[in-house]
Amino acid sequence: MVRGGWEGHVPVPATELFIPFLEKQGFDVVRADSPAPYADSAFMSGVDLVVQCYTMGTIEPAEVRGLEAAIRAGTGMAGWHGGIADSFRSSSEYLHLIGGQFACHPGKAEEPDGSEGHYFVPYTVNMLPEASAHPITAGIGDFSLVTEQYWVLTDDYVDVLATTTQRVRPWDPWQREVTSPAIWTRRWGTGKIFVTTPGHNLDVLRNDNVRTIIERGMLWASR
Repeated sequence: MVRGGWEGHVPVPATELFIPFLEKQGFDVVRADSPAPYADSAFMSGVDLVVQCYTMGTIEPAEVRGLEAAIRAGTGMAGWHGGIADSFRSSSEYLHLIGGQFACHPGKAEEPDGSEGHYFVPYTVNMLPEASAHPITAGIGDFSLVTEQYWVLTDDYVDVLATTTQRVRPWDPWQREVTSPAIWTRRWGTGKIFVTTPGHNLDVLRNDNVRTIIERGMLWASR
């Protein structure tokens, strides 16, 4: 469990929220406050699942190479919000591995007031037809949140389970609605990657739908 980076995403409390679940499932959880373990090939060869909550920050070339090699060989990776989709912005290799990158979370009005709440907007996570039978999302319908709505840049080698649509407001420069993946998976070698964009704070992570999706996503991704 790798956590750190920008403290606004409460990486330690957020990851601690899921540790009892993982331990109940039989995982031996090792905590790390940097991506340094990724460069240890002997250690990573025995890792079944990486849960990462590390917003922004930097990653060394040997660390991202080690992470990629481990996933290629079967280690799973899972994460939420900026802890996986806004990590290590300067590493093109990391962005290629994850398949999506945070671009923005448009706020309530044209001029931000500097508060965190400015970016908390009501929006809906829309499940796609393929989500109805997927082990991560089966039985979960569309649901609404009031939090940051992530606009992400992705490639087409992502398997999207849910989306969210950014509307056009009078002050927005874009002129048509933009739909972004909100939950996706990615196969990489023999490994699997799970990403969900809701998860800004503990309130969102405790939402029944969000928490269930993350718990299932971690199990799905694990070796």
